Amino acid sequence: MPLESNARIVGELASRGYNAEREAVTLLAGADDAAAALEAAVEAAPDDALRITTDHVRAALDDRGPVSNDGSDGAPSGQPSATPVNDDGSPVETKGSGVANETGPTAGVGADDRAGGRDDPGSDEDHRGAAHDRDPSRRELAVGNDMTGHSTGTGEYADFVRTFRDRYERLSGLLRGRVNHRPAEAIADMPGGSDAAMIGLVNDVRSTKSGHWLIELEDTTGTFPALVMKDKGLADVVDEILMDECLAVEGTLADDSGILFADSLHFPDVPRTRVTGGADRHVQAALISDIHVGSEEFVADAWSRFTDWLHTPEAAPVEYLLIAGDMVEGVGVYPDQDEELDVVDIYEQYELFAEYLKEVPADTEIVMIPGNHDAVRLAEPQPGFNDEIREIMDVHDARIVSNPATVSVEGVEVLMYHGVSLDEVIAELPEEKASYDEPHKAMYQLLKKRHVAPQFGGHTRVAPEERDYLVIEDVPDVFHTGHVHKLGWGKYHDVLAVNSGCWQSQTDFQKSVNIDPDAGYAPILDLDTLEMTVRKFT
Repeated sequence: MPLESNARIVGELASRGYNAEREAVTLLAGADDAAAALEAAVEAAPDDALRITTDHVRAALDDRGPVSNDGSDGAPSGQPSATPVNDDGSPVETKGSGVANETGPTAGVGADDRAGGRDDPGSDEDHRGAAHDRDPSRRELAVGNDMTGHSTGTGEYADFVRTFRDRYERLSGLLRGRVNHRPAEAIADMPGGSDAAMIGLVNDVRSTKSGHWLIELEDTTGTFPALVMKDKGLADVVDEILMDECLAVEGTLADDSGILFADSLHFPDVPRTRVTGGADRHVQAALISDIHVGSEEFVADAWSRFTDWLHTPEAAPVEYLLIAGDMVEGVGVYPDQDEELDVVDIYEQYELFAEYLKEVPADTEIVMIPGNHDAVRLAEPQPGFNDEIREIMDVHDARIVSNPATVSVEGVEVLMYHGVSLDEVIAELPEEKASYDEPHKAMYQLLKKRHVAPQFGGHTRVAPEERDYLVIEDVPDVFHTGHVHKLGWGKYHDVLAVNSGCWQSQTDFQKSVNIDPDAGYAPILDLDTLEMTVRKFT
């Protein structure tokens, strides 16, 4: 077929497992017979090359034969090797946050709640080197909960009322089958000593002088207080309560019917037994986030190793790339950020990001959501960029959707959320329940509450809409976040929670707030088994 365009040449090289330098692509496109030139350039490249270089093309056009490079991976002299490799040539794998080994960080996920972390770098031999059919016709990808272009909020008080009413109705519906719910006004009219249960949004929670806890719940009819006695054994549950989340309380009314003595507390939660989805073939998705192009600390070498690896036969099953926000570093996000910028213009940052995204194989299905560093409103849900920036990032027909969004990938339901609310969860809850070293545990709390940003009025800004797009109405198979720049994963009631780290080394600002990022990691998810391997490219 004719190869007159750069895009066709990139796609043809990708189908053969090669990346290419931009100048090399331009030389091929300008050849009298682009198809023949491409064949000759591939023939001129060393057997272990991952990238077609300008030297390979010139050698082919000049009929000078193969070109030798100093590096063992076919990269131009002086360039970094394609990726850290094991003895068998495979990229280094790591078990992720919490497992001490030579290639990964050490933090705190136990062996029992790791999700498919493989014990040795060669444990995926069944798929390595085998032929893989990257047939786009076999792919199935659908996006749900995308509010881009559907924002209705004006910021009026009535808009907030509508949002919280929708939150209450949908989350209380998940609890009504578990408790004999009565509205607040009905409970107030019940005789003292009666058994009662109420579902409401947490309006207040505080400790009493006696060491008990007073929780005020609000529904659409009013508010009602519940007292949790310290000897009830519910302290562990009370520790997890956040303002504005939906909660059910069961107990007994006081003699004067003025307060409900709580016997049990219930979150909407995820069912303990459920059927997970799965692809009917061996296919994989790479889960990444927080690329931060434009920052002086963007790890460009690691990114190139990652994209080079994506062109290898070993990575042929990686047909999907899901990016959970912060494509660029942004401008004015934190104090003195301009001193740490490599690119100071926001549009130029996105243009540069688009160039890096072109290094990904052209036939990869890409889904992107924004984050708090991106050029969209900070209030969540965040729409998927304006038309000008979408046009800049129009690479490989990427799907650019809102934050959060649900993505169905060949039968696997993935909830993508950038993760700003994780800061709030980690700040409010005890360290053993949520911490930056174990970000997946904070994600467990969001799953338990069935809402990605339950607390209103703190660090997480919420935009009022006709419906609350932040409710986790349908339980996902995979929950993918970023934001905190820490790698961690585990399973909560069969939901795989993954925080995918970042592609930015430590900035001065991060040093000031004691953040030590996990940069250059790519969790690779098997969509047929929901097992996961984390690849390290730094």
